[in-house]
Amino acid sequence: MESGNSSSVAVLVVALALLFLSTKVCSQRGPQVPQGPLVPCFYVFGDSLVDNGNNNGILTLARANYMPYGIDFPQGVTGRFTNGRTIVDVLAQLLGFPLFVPPYSRTRGRALLRGVNYASGASGIRDETGNNLGDHLSMNQQLENYASTVQQMRRMFRRNDTELENYLSKCIFYVGMGSNDYLNNYFMPDMYSTSSDYNPKTYAALLLQDYSRQLTELYQLGARRIIVTAVGQIGCIPYQLARYNNNGNGSRCNEGINRIVSLFNTGLVKLVDRFNKGGLPGSKFVYANLYESAKELVTNAPNYGFEVVDKGCCGVGRNNGQITCLPLQPPCDDRRKYVFWDAFHPSEVANIILAKKAFSSKSRTDVYPINIQQLALLELNQNK
Repeated sequence: MESGNSSSVAVLVVALALLFLSTKVCSQRGPQVPQGPLVPCFYVFGDSLVDNGNNNGILTLARANYMPYGIDFPQGVTGRFTNGRTIVDVLAQLLGFPLFVPPYSRTRGRALLRGVNYASGASGIRDETGNNLGDHLSMNQQLENYASTVQQMRRMFRRNDTELENYLSKCIFYVGMGSNDYLNNYFMPDMYSTSSDYNPKTYAALLLQDYSRQLTELYQLGARRIIVTAVGQIGCIPYQLARYNNNGNGSRCNEGINRIVSLFNTGLVKLVDRFNKGGLPGSKFVYANLYESAKELVTNAPNYGFEVVDKGCCGVGRNNGQITCLPLQPPCDDRRKYVFWDAFHPSEVANIILAKKAFSSKSRTDVYPINIQQLALLELNQNK
């Protein structure tokens, strides 16, 4: 009996020791998180709000591959037009990707399957948009680069188009275009004739006609889960505030500019509805309303810890908005208190808030008709 009891005690001691060790290992690993991302890949199209280095190697003034840009980014200077992460960097993390989506300019081979960022600072829906700043990759050129990516992936899938289509149908596509078609086109009458050629309503309709064709082309190249973003309140950015006198109208912003870009946003919502109601069968479009999300962020700035909503953290002149951040220029001391990093672009903290709203907000004012998390988990009917 004593021998049996000794064996039982020994087994119990070993079991307790193993339990202790496993608990210790788990505590060292931290909280358990879901394995793998919600979707297999994430593709990004857009302008400087999401460019992460594609402009570094081209001849343009629209570049950010110098300090203090990237001062708070883990990898330092990369070509991102902010102090840290962009909105798509944060979305990639929320989707569960272990690494940031790489720029197209230096992505090759099987890395293409995990996602690529095609965005280019100063680019727009129209090809000539941004020419005042030098070279850039317009939305049409970004689509050409994505088409080249699809051809390379076809070879990886041994030209099994059905498997490739099935794979791409699970991916998230983010498209943020339109801001520069106003900032670096319509609102630059000395450089472009568009404001004299078209009234605001006609110009918005023209942009949306081109954009509809581009989004349809993206769909034809396999995209099924597509996020499109509103043009933000560009009448409220430091660049515009540096040039604007409110003349006692009660608003610190240039509301005339905001009303004009709102025509585009209203039309974009209608385009999303049309695509979702059978215009592009088997797809789901989501409208991330960065116009309203950013407006709410500024209106309730103290709730988010912001103290400065009308000046760039780094820049030159009135509102730090007349010239963007110069090389090696010291930025503000506490970047967490600033909505804007420079004359045009949100700070990392603002990008985090905007991304979280688009990802998980239940409000259709922030994201419509569903949020990005729901888009990632949605079962799409490919037979529609």
